[in-house]
Amino acid sequence: MEHINKFYLVLQSTFTNSDLFFILIVFLLSLISILFNSLIANILVNKIKNLVKKTNNEIDDTLFESLIPPSRILPIVLVFFILSLYFDKNSGIGYYILKINNTFATIFIFWFMHSLITPFSFLFTKLEKSLSKALVSWIINSLKYLIIFLGITALLENWGIKVGPIIAGLGLLGVAVALGAQDLFKNLISGIMILMEKRFQIGDTINILGHTEGTVEQIGFRSTLMRKFDSTPITIPNHIFAEAPILNYSNRLNRRINWIIGLEYESQINQIRIFTDKISEYIIQSVDFITNEEFKFFVKLDRFNDSSIDILVYCFTATNDWEEFLKIKENLAIKIKQEVERIGLKFAFPSQSIYLENSKKEDV
Repeated sequence: MEHINKFYLVLQSTFTNSDLFFILIVFLLSLISILFNSLIANILVNKIKNLVKKTNNEIDDTLFESLIPPSRILPIVLVFFILSLYFDKNSGIGYYILKINNTFATIFIFWFMHSLITPFSFLFTKLEKSLSKALVSWIINSLKYLIIFLGITALLENWGIKVGPIIAGLGLLGVAVALGAQDLFKNLISGIMILMEKRFQIGDTINILGHTEGTVEQIGFRSTLMRKFDSTPITIPNHIFAEAPILNYSNRLNRRINWIIGLEYESQINQIRIFTDKISEYIIQSVDFITNEEFKFFVKLDRFNDSSIDILVYCFTATNDWEEFLKIKENLAIKIKQEVERIGLKFAFPSQSIYLENSKKEDV
């Protein structure tokens, strides 16, 4: 301590100009804090990191990685705290040293709180069962923005800037802006309703009738980001979801097959009955299809078309997965083709027949 006091008196006697003296002190302290910061980063942080990695718990690893950024300014906070002890708080230099010290301390505290949200966000995942994943993400982001707002407020208050009148002025400005930003608030309210009603969630494949279809990637405050099936991203305003019907393919329990098989008119009735019975037997015995009172299936002669006898094949698969659904459809199509060939039937195709009538002319 005595060496620091002597060094301080020498500097003060050398630089009579208080402003120049203040600038020099700040420069020296900043240089010391940077060097000390580098020391912490290269030695202490790495040693602590190695100790943390040895544990089996992943939470402490995430916590440590999140707290590294705010810890970078901790040496600066400590240096200015020590410096504030050697300056008179009533003097000009002491006043600014105290303000700078409080500023860095405030930044460190709120940055530290902001960084804690990420490693402890797993606590909010328990709410995903009652709420939704996107709504939980909103809550986490809102907490981060709230901490940033409170940190800025504390910094302004530290430098004597009253936040109350500013907020009141912003409130009056907000009323004026709200009148011209009705669409923004409409999208915001619609986004909240989407999350509360759970009409769809991130990862769902949906079809907005009259607009587009694709996979939901992000539900934002103003709009929702979707990716179409050709991998093109598209942004949809949230109010569209409140006005347009939405088909949520991901919430389906199964998929439906609805085919019309056209057979030639030369087909015999007994052949048609054998065909419908074989296909019905295949659907009943296969584990790929659901056959009960709720999900009934039909393999019936449907109608006599212009150039074919139409057979209706109507059933439900036991999966909602698109790839698995394609395999089931392929197997059913192969079975239909095999039975048509085995029974001696033929597939019909659109055709027209022209009949010419012979006529004789009598000689007069």
